Amino acid sequence: MTARTARGAAAATLAAALITGVAACSNPAGGASGGASGADSAVVGIATEPESLSPLLGYGKDGNSKIFDGLLTHDADMKLKPALAESLPQVSADGLTYTFKLRPGVKFSDGVPFSAQDVVFTYRTILDARTNNASKSELDAVAGVEALGEDGVVFTLKYPYAPFAERTVLPIAPEHIAGRQDVNSGDFTTRPVGTGPYLLTGWSKGEKLSFKANPGYWGGEPAVKKFTMAVVKDDDVRATRLRSGELDAAVLPPNLARGFAKDATRRTYAAKTFDYRNVTLPTAHPVTGDVAVRQALDIAVDRGAMVDKLLEGAGKPAFGPVPTGSPWFTAGTERTFDPARAAQILDAAGWKTGGDGVRAKDGVRATFPLWYTSGDKIRQDHALAFASDAKKVGIEVRTEAGTWEVIEPRMKTDAVLAGGGSPADPDFDQYQLLTSSLGGDGFNNMARYANPTVDAALLDGRRSGDPAARRAAYDTVQRELVKNPGYVFLTHIDHLYVVNDTWDGPATQVEPHDHGLGTGPWWNIETWKPKQK
Repeated sequence: MTARTARGAAAATLAAALITGVAACSNPAGGASGGASGADSAVVGIATEPESLSPLLGYGKDGNSKIFDGLLTHDADMKLKPALAESLPQVSADGLTYTFKLRPGVKFSDGVPFSAQDVVFTYRTILDARTNNASKSELDAVAGVEALGEDGVVFTLKYPYAPFAERTVLPIAPEHIAGRQDVNSGDFTTRPVGTGPYLLTGWSKGEKLSFKANPGYWGGEPAVKKFTMAVVKDDDVRATRLRSGELDAAVLPPNLARGFAKDATRRTYAAKTFDYRNVTLPTAHPVTGDVAVRQALDIAVDRGAMVDKLLEGAGKPAFGPVPTGSPWFTAGTERTFDPARAAQILDAAGWKTGGDGVRAKDGVRATFPLWYTSGDKIRQDHALAFASDAKKVGIEVRTEAGTWEVIEPRMKTDAVLAGGGSPADPDFDQYQLLTSSLGGDGFNNMARYANPTVDAALLDGRRSGDPAARRAAYDTVQRELVKNPGYVFLTHIDHLYVVNDTWDGPATQVEPHDHGLGTGPWWNIETWKPKQK
């Protein structure tokens, strides 16, 4: 789904794996080396797993879920194309209604026919206040959804939400199963039934998810009959298991991917992404809540060095959620590395350097913790580099590692080495990241950033159908982040994947931050064919 750029051909080759943890458990598919379980099977690794496999709770909302389909999907160039709909929607002149004609003959994997009522059920359930879907605000524009017989659906919007069609890649759930149980805790959350190319055959939490080809898939039964996603967080372990033959594919950081560069039996794929790494600056903390500290940190970090040394060129400096190569990027919002100017800002704001080199103001020392997730070397390296740069201007950053279970309760006051990014539309990432209405709502707006000008611009960008007005709105957001950063954006990261060269078909798309289950060279695994020897 989203992607980054690399510096030069070598960087592009190494540019795809920094976050999507790809690893396996000790023989996840029970197979041997060279194609973990045979010519018609594939084993890949992921760093994390979802809490639920229910699209009603947010699973697969960006598409490529493999178990489910949306009304639309993306092709290799990230252009929308029909899936459960037989064509792209008809849109009214005022942009307030989207009408879909559904593909005939589609069945869920249990044999029950798919119908318009399943679409209505899915969207209405997600929008229900009782449904625990953290991405509910993404459908804020929807005023209603109605079935037009068995094979048609019409959405009515509150305002002309320009990227609405992109939202309809959201997977459709079967009402006859999911509608008969508790949406938040029923069996469907771990035993899903969909219309997609694969069926879930097993899920060992923390170890692996196993799938088999859906023989009744409307697009034709996949040639890859068994598909396993193994859950391994550690980058080094992932590389070791790929080399030993336990994995057919893995996402790896550049330094580990380089070790496979001369391996004639494997290929390296580089994916462009919108995936960024940033540091949250919680407003509730007496240090990170000070605008002067935010401004100073924003220009005290050497983003170029992070790209060159931590990513080995597989990425680019980040100055906000929008990559510099995107048509939505606002020129002039790049931040120049300037530690001398950062020191001047802190001096002027009353943060004076103490005998130990750490600044203080009104009895408050300029120190705060920065958490990163255990086992994620890319986040660890970014956290340490950020702390080193901050120290040079008199701010003490104490790096800490932990699981998300440890980190999440601390996010109100403690900084986090976080990430995000979505290529489909600026609204998809920026609204949840920056609107004050979602401050403290789980992983939405983790810094609890509150800026009335940004709030207004985000609404303008979301609710306008005029491309020029939307452009102006997102320009405003990016300029405001220069004046008052709620986050220090560090790098946009390219993703690197190393894959056994035994299939025809693997390819990459532009990728978002979220990856693993739905992205990587296996985004189109249902179309892969074994190479002819």
